[in-house]
Amino acid sequence: MEKTRHVSLLINGEEQVLTIPQEFALVGTEVVLRKEGQRLIIEPIPPNSLLSLLTTLPDITDEFPDTDDGILPLDDVML
Repeated sequence: MEKTRHVSLLINGEEQVLTIPQEFALVGTEVVLRKEGQRLIIEPIPPNSLLSLLTTLPDITDEFPDTDDGILPLDDVML
């Protein structure tokens, strides 16, 4: 059975703050936050995870070459 608890949302400057009760405490210091419809999903990011590293990298803007350019078509192989 899932635990539920009624909590309040607070305003801190221009941010809305949610205090997470101890029984719902997450491990670590970073989370991924996303909205799906009316639901707000909070997922912990484990320390030193690949996802935490990837979120710090800039977007790739390079143009990648067409690796199929100049390659002959494959032959059908009949066994």
